[in-house]
Amino acid sequence: MQAGIGTEHDLLLQQKKKNLNKKRLDTWLLLLPTLGIFIFFFLLPLIFLFITSFKNFDASTGVGNEWTLQNYIKFMSDPFYLGVVWRTVKIALLTTLITIIISYPVAFQISRAKGRTRNYLTLLVLSPLLISMVIRCYGWVILLSNNGVVNNTLLKLGWIDQPLTLLYTELSVVIGMVHVLFPYMVLSIMGSLEKIDPSVIRASQNLGASSFRTFFSILLPLTLPGVFAGSVMVFSLSVSSFVTPAILGGPQVKVMSYLTYEQVAVMLNWPYGGAIGFLLILIATITIIAYSKILARSEKGVAIQ
Repeated sequence: MQAGIGTEHDLLLQQKKKNLNKKRLDTWLLLLPTLGIFIFFFLLPLIFLFITSFKNFDASTGVGNEWTLQNYIKFMSDPFYLGVVWRTVKIALLTTLITIIISYPVAFQISRAKGRTRNYLTLLVLSPLLISMVIRCYGWVILLSNNGVVNNTLLKLGWIDQPLTLLYTELSVVIGMVHVLFPYMVLSIMGSLEKIDPSVIRASQNLGASSFRTFFSILLPLTLPGVFAGSVMVFSLSVSSFVTPAILGGPQVKVMSYLTYEQVAVMLNWPYGGAIGFLLILIATITIIAYSKILARSEKGVAIQ
């Protein structure tokens, strides 16, 4: 009798294992096409470029066969290139900070809206994503150029005597970046705001807390995951952006993505361009990890309080 029960139990375990293996196999089969595309069109070129970044370069023969660290040493020892690194990170951080400040009240109002108003506001926020990034950037060129709408308006109002240099500056790049990446931050913060029970806000107000206190004590701590997710997305996209800095910054405001393009596509120096590209990836990764640790500490501090 006990032997029969034991045999039946073993059969059930075997059947469960078969079902589990079948589910795993089905999952991998579903992922295989996407995984294959990712490996072939993204991962393999990156690996090839990483290997190339350790090769020497000759203007007459192209990529050589000698292994060297000179490409990385050259970049890290040149004050000009270090200045480009700082400018790239600074623009990305400013873009992220300004996007958070602008996006939070917009996300809050949309999360409180109802019915068609909510749909219309969401569509309005997402509408820039329906337009090509190049067209949006050239729209800012029209606005910020010396003969553009902004300078002409300020001149007619008598606020300035001569046109301001707004285009081809770090300011114009940040403005363009904020415009492009604004919807991503709004959607991330909205996701966190929608999870908050409205009764929590009402309870805070009934207990006599001011709007300022309610925001910093309840809303902001509860929405930090959304702020972090949006910040990572905006920072990653802005630190590696090429189109916006190229159009609104031009050669005067060089960032690391522009240098990578210049070395690979113009100078045909693939090893040096690959080194700059992978240093950009490394810098972005380190910054995101540091930011996540700072946010985690702030969340712990809020939880302790």
